[in-house]
Amino acid sequence: MNDPDTMLNYLETLLKASNFTKAAESLYISQPYLTQLIKRVEKKLGTTIINRDKVPFTLTESGQIYYQYLENISAQRHHLRNELERFTSGGQEVIRIAILESLGTFLLPKILPAFLEKHPQVKIQISEGFPHASEERLLNEQVDCYMGQTPETLAQGLDARINGGEVYYIVIPQNSKYYIKDQFILEPGSYNLKELLMQPFVLSNGESAIRHQVNGLFQHFRVVPEVRMSSNSIITATNLAVNGVGFTVSSASILKRLQHLPINLYPLDPRQLRITYFIATKHGVKITPALQDLITAFQKAELQEEIR
Repeated sequence: MNDPDTMLNYLETLLKASNFTKAAESLYISQPYLTQLIKRVEKKLGTTIINRDKVPFTLTESGQIYYQYLENISAQRHHLRNELERFTSGGQEVIRIAILESLGTFLLPKILPAFLEKHPQVKIQISEGFPHASEERLLNEQVDCYMGQTPETLAQGLDARINGGEVYYIVIPQNSKYYIKDQFILEPGSYNLKELLMQPFVLSNGESAIRHQVNGLFQHFRVVPEVRMSSNSIITATNLAVNGVGFTVSSASILKRLQHLPINLYPLDPRQLRITYFIATKHGVKITPALQDLITAFQKAELQEEIR
């Protein structure tokens, strides 16, 4: 078994089923084949990789090392395939987009469907990461464009086109003494903002664009934040806050999906905190007609997100 993706699938199915016969049925292979495959791998490695003396099956320490090895090989193969795709796509243009994950869930569905309908020959590669990493990829020409927020912080050597934006809200969970029943969006000024900022918070970590802005808000009010927990994802931080772990600061594009939940949203003054979206390319690099159409599609898209 030389294919890491297939082997990972076999191991995951076997661990989930904790039964060779049921796992084999799910994989559309025979039980003897699956049993012998695992035995061959263990013989080759010289160690047991699965604890199968009791249910549920688990990976041994050796199995965990082997599983991580398969994941690394799989990731390297997919990365190599993506890197070579521009040279092996037979004339098909590849546009590589860097974007923050939380922005991608909102921006890309508004832009890509119509663009790809116009350009069926174009293939899109999406690279999700923090702003600094995305900027580095663009400067090193590892991607063709970068969609982000707060263009004021962009590195030199990048050209940004701006469109749309949204405001931020403080999320007040139901278990807080500040929660007001049967209201969703609170009136500005209904609370002292500094008092709200002194509550425990769940925030995205220090590499994110939103965290930089939120830190500036705390500094403006001279509040040392009580950060109960942090996450790489603003979506994760928002969901933790909604479930009572603490307050958070989140955006309309994320929060509009949560209007059915018992939470309060306290709107922040756009002069204090606001998202502005941009698409950036490296200065001086030739822009293909398809990439220019993508830039135009970004500039014409309705990207002003609000909660009503």
